[in-house]
Amino acid sequence: MADFSAIPWIADHIALYRSDPEKAHMWDSSAAGGTGGPLPTLLLTTTGRKSGAPRALPLIYGNHGESYIIIASKGGMPNDPIWFLNLEAKPECELMVGAKAVSARARIVTGDEREEIWAKMAEIYPPYLDYQKRTERQIPVVVLDPI
Repeated sequence: MADFSAIPWIADHIALYRSDPEKAHMWDSSAAGGTGGPLPTLLLTTTGRKSGAPRALPLIYGNHGESYIIIASKGGMPNDPIWFLNLEAKPECELMVGAKAVSARARIVTGDEREEIWAKMAEIYPPYLDYQKRTERQIPVVVLDPI
C-alpha cells in the first residue's frame, strides 16, 4: 500500500493530531497492536515528490538538541518509506509537535552521529532493533532541524 495515511489507525491518529494535538502527541500504540504505553509522536508533513501535494504522517520521534529525530523504519520492510523519499527530494517540511508548529529541514545522518541517535531512538522504541534485523537496508536516521 503506497498511502499509509489511508490505514484506519493512522488516519485516526492524523485526525486526532489535527483536532487535539496535545492528546495525539503522546500516543498509545496498543490501539494499533504496538508495544503499548505512550510514545512521543509528531505529525510530519512532506511535499509529495511526484504529486507536489502535502503528505502528513504521524511518526515516533526523539530530540537531538533543538532538533527532532525520526526513523525511516517502515517496520523493517525492504524499501524506504515514501515520506523519506519525499524528504530526500525536498528536505523542507512542516511538523506539529503537540500544538507546536515547526518548519524544518531534514538531513540524513551517518557514521558516529547515526549510531548515537539510533541508540537513543531504540531506547524510546525498542522494536526498531527488530526492524533492522528484518531488512538488509540500513534504516535511515533523519534529523529535522528547525528553520
